[in-house]
Amino acid sequence: MSRTEADAEPPADPSRESTEPPPGDDHAFFGQPRGLLTLSGLEVWERFSFLGMQAILVLYFADSVANDGMGMDSGTAASVSAAYGTLVYLVSVAGGWLADRILGSYRAVLWGGILIACGHYSMAVPTATMTWVGLGLISAGTGLLKPNVASMVGKLYRTDDDRRDAGFALYYMGINIGAFAGPLITGWLGDHKGWHWGFSAAAIGMTFGLIQYVLGRRHLAGRKASAEFALPKDAMRRAVVLIVVGILAFGALAAVLAGVGWLTMDRFVDVLTVISVIAPIVYFVVMFRSPRVSGEERGRLKPYVVLFLASVVFNFILFQAYSTMILLASTNAETSILGFTFPASWYASALGAFEVALAPVVAAVWARMGHRQPHASNKIAFGVILGGLSFLLMVLPTSGHGDDTYKMAVWWIVGSYLLLGLGDILVETSGMSATTKLAPKAFASQTMALWFLSLALANGIQAQIVKLYGEVSNPAYFGVNGAIAVAAGVAVILLAPWLRRTMHPVH
Repeated sequence: MSRTEADAEPPADPSRESTEPPPGDDHAFFGQPRGLLTLSGLEVWERFSFLGMQAILVLYFADSVANDGMGMDSGTAASVSAAYGTLVYLVSVAGGWLADRILGSYRAVLWGGILIACGHYSMAVPTATMTWVGLGLISAGTGLLKPNVASMVGKLYRTDDDRRDAGFALYYMGINIGAFAGPLITGWLGDHKGWHWGFSAAAIGMTFGLIQYVLGRRHLAGRKASAEFALPKDAMRRAVVLIVVGILAFGALAAVLAGVGWLTMDRFVDVLTVISVIAPIVYFVVMFRSPRVSGEERGRLKPYVVLFLASVVFNFILFQAYSTMILLASTNAETSILGFTFPASWYASALGAFEVALAPVVAAVWARMGHRQPHASNKIAFGVILGGLSFLLMVLPTSGHGDDTYKMAVWWIVGSYLLLGLGDILVETSGMSATTKLAPKAFASQTMALWFLSLALANGIQAQIVKLYGEVSNPAYFGVNGAIAVAAGVAVILLAPWLRRTMHPVH
């Protein structure tokens, strides 16, 4: 059957379309489906823009108003930056639902990318108002794009395809090419030309990503115009009206509360934290009780709760690579190598560089081991432990020195990012791969959105904890948080026998 015929003929079973790769050459991209190149290319530019902006955002918040910054203290700057991350990943729930029920995966990603680009262009305008407008647009766009791109990667493979974890590792390598390049460009522009020049570079990067996504769409599964589990037409019209009215009502309420002085930045951060805790609980309850979820699928959701919590612990550490670690680097670390001075935000590129270098190695190891590779839960557990160790490593250079005078060597933070980068590859690639395999068929994109809710919860917790940064000693801050992460990873290892049994057929 030709590609055109396959697209024109509706499948008898919607779940079949979600699990089978598209027809055509299935090994064109380093032994992986060709669509992986298109989706990875989009993520290169999306991460270039998102993390390029994220690397300078906390510094922009903390910089003085005289230097075109926002004039926040370090703890508040880190907290607001984390709250922005919370909002980004909370919106991913709506993004997954819109893809499953209204837009379809391809259109959800396309419109998400357009909103992200508009958000970065808004942030290029040097006013505080446009900064907040831009962050709102980026949050909405990323919520549409992120869960659905990852879900589309999963649709390139059958559930029993041994290339799946290796494919996600290559996909994650693409993500981190952008994560490496973004902070280098935006950091240099922010340091030498001004923060809004850095935001402009992020806007251009996202535009490039959209162009290559549209050009490569024919290689993608899930590119049909309709959603796979679309609502009936009447219900869809009502849903669209409710969404539009809800957005307008929320905006009006927020404007009124801000106008009367109730909605302060601290309260907004607190509200997001509460929502980040409640949302995953509600979502798990909905999925466990849904009549669309079979008993077998419900059984596989139970171990998924453990993977979800492990992701929360790890990402609590990971996201601080762009907040407290950047602040630490800007005040307590050397920013020169062999006489070459660089912006503190360039440290964030070390994380992307390590992941670019290590992701293909991990992919090759998993591909070579095949069915002998470690269980997904153990990969995630080892990643969480590495994340904890990356923080524990920072206890050594920050102990016994005056925080305002001692400058640690470059290699301390670089070494911390090496541990964190390897941990990120293990947690995120295995976690996203397991999510696409454990997801109930009727909640395919929404389960990936639930995975991103773990990132929202991690950011929500971080938004509160980072307020302690600068209030307690650096050794205490990094030591306690790192030790908690290591303990959580060990706990997942101890649960491995139960996880292997209940996660079948995931291996």
